[in-house]
Amino acid sequence: MISLRPYQQEVIAEIERSPARRLLLVAPTGSGKTLIAAAIIQSHPGRVLVLAHRRELIFQPRDKLHAAGIVPGIILAGEEPDPSARVQLASLSTLWIRAKVRQTATLPPADLVIVDEAHRARADSYQGLLASYPHARIIGLTATAIRSDGRGLGETFEAMVECPQVRELIELGHLVPTVVYAPSTPNLKGVRTAMGDYVVRDLAARVDTGALVGGIVRHWHRLAGGKRTVCFATSVEHSKHICDEFKRSGVRAEHLDANTPVVTRSGMLAELECGYLDVITNCGVLAEGWDSPSVECCILARPTKHPGTYRQMVGRVLRPAEGKQHALILDHAGLTIRHGFVEDPIEWTLDETRRAATFSAKGHLTVCPECTAVMTAGKPCPECGWKRPPAEIQHREGNLVRLDRASEPRVFHAMLAHIALSRGYRPGWIAHKFKEKFKRWPNGPTPSPIAPSRDVLDWERDQRIAWAKQRASGDA
Repeated sequence: MISLRPYQQEVIAEIERSPARRLLLVAPTGSGKTLIAAAIIQSHPGRVLVLAHRRELIFQPRDKLHAAGIVPGIILAGEEPDPSARVQLASLSTLWIRAKVRQTATLPPADLVIVDEAHRARADSYQGLLASYPHARIIGLTATAIRSDGRGLGETFEAMVECPQVRELIELGHLVPTVVYAPSTPNLKGVRTAMGDYVVRDLAARVDTGALVGGIVRHWHRLAGGKRTVCFATSVEHSKHICDEFKRSGVRAEHLDANTPVVTRSGMLAELECGYLDVITNCGVLAEGWDSPSVECCILARPTKHPGTYRQMVGRVLRPAEGKQHALILDHAGLTIRHGFVEDPIEWTLDETRRAATFSAKGHLTVCPECTAVMTAGKPCPECGWKRPPAEIQHREGNLVRLDRASEPRVFHAMLAHIALSRGYRPGWIAHKFKEKFKRWPNGPTPSPIAPSRDVLDWERDQRIAWAKQRASGDA
């Protein structure tokens, strides 16, 4: 028999009690949804079909079923089928092409259909296959029960059963908490959107720059300390550039994408697991269907408006391992401030007219100016203890002027003045750097200098590096 945690037993009992023919199980990454599915399959007396869109999502349940004494058939390109098996694990694309497009095979009989990564179930191929099983019970599995626009999946499922959420799983010891740093956020003004998210080509052009890529590597050296890391980029080229920059800095890094041969990919992931590699960069290949508890750091270099994509990426590093106290998130995309912490509770809904609601400090999150950890505004930084001092009062031309530190352009302007004064730069340098940052010329005279924060010094250094690279290539 499959050994289950108490909450997994309760979830299965709730599924069995539900009269719904189409049921959605919401289970966070690391909660054991594959194990839950295997236990449901083991106790089901009839024929079962499991649909998944990736090879990894076929072999994970296969291994769990083998451990329970069940040998399933595999419907996947390159694998020998076994039509006589009671349980069939099918690649969505393989089954769709063979049975619906080419009609070279028949659909396997089933009175129970399980859909993995069910947030994708609205796709035409999924809907076409599910329509072929009008009398079967449908159970969807997902960690993020929302469509690409953030709304519910009520068009496909009638009822929902939930596992404990991330914070409760952390308290139970089944996941680890996150420590989040946000050392930089790209300017995405003007980047087009389609289907509820940024257009990848526009996004890659905006974030795949020497300054941003170099900043990613430099902050990793400062904050991650050699921890095994997965990096999510905006495009294949962006991922390759980040990987190259890591290698130039002496880090053992590799890039993988959808065209990486299966054997090569498996070898890379095994090397990351055992510590032979430090970093693997990718463009989303590893956001689903990949588990490696020993990986402690996640670099978010891919901005997204989709909270599900954000949670899927961070979920890759939440599983516990020996000596692993937390998951380190280096958020270069501003996703935590946009979507909240992954530990924050979320109210899932099947209502296709509503979006899932996050109960969090979202909208009240900021970045600590001392250590760049993400913190709740008005509270001490959870990492270094920094607290915002009272607003400073400065004397200028006989008048008392309140310096509002929440006014970023004014403070930034004053910090540039300090840099210029300390380095002997001309006043025009201050104005031009201000315009590079805020896309406009500064208003009024140069303010009294303020000692620059680490973020401002890092930004100014990145600008110098980018300019030097342009000049070396003959573009400046």
